[in-house]
Amino acid sequence: MIRVNDTNVEWRSGMTVTLALEAMGYDFPLISVFVNEQFVPEIDHDSFEIPDGADVKAIHIHHGG
Repeated sequence: MIRVNDTNVEWRSGMTVTLALEAMGYDFPLISVFVNEQFVPEIDHDSFEIPDGADVKAIHIHHGG
């Protein structure tokens, strides 16, 4: 089990940041992700594997005028 923004998500071996975001239904064009307080650059979302028990924070970045 991992926690994404304080919501429990079933963990599976090989789960990447991209898979976790998909599991949450997050498809924001601008999002910052931290895994156990470590920033994960967008370029690494497809390859960065989340360990079981991790705390993931996904922060939607938006702007307006």
